[in-house]
Amino acid sequence: MVKKKIKRSLRISRYIIYKETLVDYKEHFWSFLGAFVGIGLIAYIQSHWLTKDENIFLIGSFGASSVLLYGAIQSPLAQPRNLIVGHLISAFIGVTIYKFLPEIIWITAPLAVALSIVAMQMTKSLHPPGGATALIAIMGSEKIKVLGYYYVLSPVLTGTLILFVVALVFNNITKHRKYPADKRLRAFFGK
Repeated sequence: MVKKKIKRSLRISRYIIYKETLVDYKEHFWSFLGAFVGIGLIAYIQSHWLTKDENIFLIGSFGASSVLLYGAIQSPLAQPRNLIVGHLISAFIGVTIYKFLPEIIWITAPLAVALSIVAMQMTKSLHPPGGATALIAIMGSEKIKVLGYYYVLSPVLTGTLILFVVALVFNNITKHRKYPADKRLRAFFGK
């Protein structure tokens, strides 16, 4: 009986590992294209519409969001609520902590990330790149720190909305990819 269970578990494990290592070129193509266009749009806006003094529209956490939005589209962490609310809450927390304790980085950096995680958990909007968004508010350039709460609106809100709209378009072009995962939300967005 135990031997049978072990053999069955090994068969299932081999199957899962095999399925996970299959190369799906179409999937890779759409992931590449979505991420390229999403990040490309934000970078284009930064380089063509903003002066060099304002060049902060593209923040690092958007790269991590792109991995989820275009490469792991069915993940709960990649869904619209998590993307938008997670980034906004984290940005707000990061700015608030920086305003109260601007010079104590060994407290502000971990506090911003830890509080962001808890706030995202409490609001059911966990999005791992949100932790980076909070950290950028603490450790970012002087340009970001000077923005204060405007950081929440731009670059964070505007950037996440750009990534989201691109995800809606590129993740729904083919019949094999469906985003968002929730059917009711897809119906709301016309898919």
